[in-house]
Amino acid sequence: MKKLKFDYNECLKKDLLKRIPKSTIKAENSIRTAKKWLEEANKNLEHGSYNSCILNCYLVMFHSARAILYKDGYREKSHACIARYLEHNYVKKGILKQKHINLLDHHRELRHQDQYSFEFFATKEECEQALKTAKEFLTEMNKLLKKTLS
Repeated sequence: MKKLKFDYNECLKKDLLKRIPKSTIKAENSIRTAKKWLEEANKNLEHGSYNSCILNCYLVMFHSARAILYKDGYREKSHACIARYLEHNYVKKGILKQKHINLLDHHRELRHQDQYSFEFFATKEECEQALKTAKEFLTEMNKLLKKTLS
């Protein structure tokens, strides 16, 4: 699979990150949506729907990361650019750890394999690990959101 790795400035230049009015309401709704996807992921694990669980876990991470963009007044046109935004605006300033960005990128790539590959079949163990990661990521984004709103 060919990786597309944009940098932050390229994301802005290509309009893959767009300025919008800052919105704590959209940020909170995005966190709420992430929590709903987490519930779905748990249900899919319980029912043995592991590929669906992997997709759900990525959506937990996507929506919780997107909450930060909404709070800051940005909207993404590229999933990869969400990670670049967080990296540029939070990791480089020491507010967020790089490991969270690496996890977001990893799960975005897993989601891509899950959706588009004929050969991807998630295991129970992979799903359990993805759920653990998604929960931790959601918690971290929620903390970041509260910290930067106060």
